[in-house]
Amino acid sequence: MRTLKLKVFLFVFCAMTIASIAGTEPAYSVKIKVVGVKDSMCYLANYYGDKQYIHDSARSDANGRYVFEGKEKLPGGIYLFVLPTRKYFEVLIDHDQFFTMETDTADMVKNMKITGSKDNKLFYEYLNFVSGKGKEVEGLKTRMNAFKDINKDSSKFYREKILKVDTLVVNYKANYIKMNPESFLSKVFNLSDEPKIPEAPLLPNGRKDSTFAYHYYKGHYFDKIDFTDDRLLRTPVFHDKISRYMKDLVLQMPDSVNKEADMLVERAKVNKDMFKYVVWWVTNNYETSNIMGMDAVFVHMAKTYYTKELATWVDSTQLFKIQDRARTLDPILVGKPAPYMILQDTAGMWHSLYDLKKKYTVLVFWDPDCGHCQKAIPKLVKWYAIAKDYNIEIYAANSAVEEEKWKKFIREKGLNWINVADINLHNNFRHEWDIVTTPQIYVLDENKKIIAKRLDPETLADFMKRKLHEDGKEINYNDLEFLKNKKDKEDIYAPEKE
Repeated sequence: MRTLKLKVFLFVFCAMTIASIAGTEPAYSVKIKVVGVKDSMCYLANYYGDKQYIHDSARSDANGRYVFEGKEKLPGGIYLFVLPTRKYFEVLIDHDQFFTMETDTADMVKNMKITGSKDNKLFYEYLNFVSGKGKEVEGLKTRMNAFKDINKDSSKFYREKILKVDTLVVNYKANYIKMNPESFLSKVFNLSDEPKIPEAPLLPNGRKDSTFAYHYYKGHYFDKIDFTDDRLLRTPVFHDKISRYMKDLVLQMPDSVNKEADMLVERAKVNKDMFKYVVWWVTNNYETSNIMGMDAVFVHMAKTYYTKELATWVDSTQLFKIQDRARTLDPILVGKPAPYMILQDTAGMWHSLYDLKKKYTVLVFWDPDCGHCQKAIPKLVKWYAIAKDYNIEIYAANSAVEEEKWKKFIREKGLNWINVADINLHNNFRHEWDIVTTPQIYVLDENKKIIAKRLDPETLADFMKRKLHEDGKEINYNDLEFLKNKKDKEDIYAPEKE
């Protein structure tokens, strides 16, 4: 009886041990050996968008062996093995997550040996092929440039040889895709592929359509991209693809960008990670854009996609901040009527922004203690001395609260435009106009519609020169030296140091 119990116990114990061991098996194991490296920390990183993120780290033994293992499978994508010297080589992570790689620091691509991963073997065959063709092209370019101004026929000869090498690379990719249509690398190749533009058709007048190439290229730009596959996010190609489309192929006007952004988001909806990235990228890119008026794209994206139902990756606090930011910016977008504002001048007289009967109103928010303002306001004084004769007025609102400093600055700098301030601190204009930093310059038309915003004195002068030219008037800035020497422009608008 005792023996039977012992056997049962041993059976249960062994079963539990086997189960325990099975439970500790790694979900991935990438073993790497690099000859020439020893006893050092290296990193396994992955691309995501236009950045790289460390996913794992390991220390080598004396022979340069590293083991990267984890309890969860690695998300598919292109990864980087980064050495302490910042040298790195790339690794394809897909279905094969148990494999070994061996190379040396002399030439990590050429000397790479791979066991257990067909995808990476094919990947390194491609990298070696491209590397060899790249060196060949470099030599041909050197010869072509040498004959550029001496012998045009020889230069043309080498140019044609370069095109033949490029064709070999294109054909290599096309053949790979044909032989491995479902592989991850095929999708990466398709992602980097360019639309082949056919010959432009003839218009009714017998001429070729000069815009055909652009419209065809733009219309077929995303044809080969699989938006269902979020592995493409973890490549160095996807970010560049959408960035190039939105920045180079789309007219940088808010309405045009919003239309194309909606199209891109609609394509990305088939995959939650793709949707998340595209929404984030467009929103972030245009919120931080240096192009005037692009905050309208941020507002559109925030109002359309940053909702509780759609932006599931954002917590409630952050979601409120994004929506609140959009609510603040919405009323002061280019094209919107300026918020109503009435403030007092140095004598206590009230001045309403909407009572100014000028063709253009330049609205300036400033602070006498602001270092940037102390450089920018004197430039505006010089500009205004010329511009005031062209039906232009400046409505300068002091955003600070120290009345005497404000009045002293006006007297000393000769600010002879409309100077106003919220002397009793009853006006909410700082929030309504999003005055976080100063100076800030807006331009309003005769109906007080915002036609330009967040300008500096130089761009204000350029903008108003163009507007007056459109009105059939010409303004002469020959006496404005600050327009000829812009070396301190960046200093004026750089963040102030504490």
